[in-house]
Amino acid sequence: MAKRLTPWISVLVVLSTLWHSCSPAAGADPTAGFTAVETTEDRFKLHKPYDLPQEQRYELCADGMRRFWVYCDDKPFRAGSPTKPRSEILLNVFGAAGPPRNTTLMLHVYGGRLVYYNDEAKVVDDHIYDRWFRLNVVHDVQASALTVFIDGDKRLVVPGYGGDLHYFKFGVYTQTDPSHYMESRWRDVKVYTKTPY
Repeated sequence: MAKRLTPWISVLVVLSTLWHSCSPAAGADPTAGFTAVETTEDRFKLHKPYDLPQEQRYELCADGMRRFWVYCDDKPFRAGSPTKPRSEILLNVFGAAGPPRNTTLMLHVYGGRLVYYNDEAKVVDDHIYDRWFRLNVVHDVQASALTVFIDGDKRLVVPGYGGDLHYFKFGVYTQTDPSHYMESRWRDVKVYTKTPY
């Protein structure tokens, strides 16, 4: 049975390292009260199969759209790594405190559904294929909480997993039961911060 491609994603990322107030109400602008963090191109580091040139798994278009793709049988991002194939950008600002988790939040796509890690009970959006949508993630580090918004609507609130080193990744990273070919498209990636009151 053929699997569909990963969706196109219009992203406005909100990452807060010191946010103390309540999450915005549904439909509200999740960036209200935040300050933009400068994200120059030199802060975007590509992770791709180590044996391939960048242009075979990543494209930065003239309009700013970033296109990522991998095949399930691609090599990992470095020789000897036990990780799965990926084509993703690492932007220093997001993560967790090591084992048992190295991540604070991952959103996976299974059958057109955007889910928290691989938890089918925590569906963020039921139908994300073949459409653009705005994804906002608010990470309140002190409260150890993450809130996910799709097109301004709050869809998920989950606990964080600690840690002092934080970075954000976006793109394609092979997970459980992968398609042979996986692709995602991102544009307007932004990072914001908010200081405590």
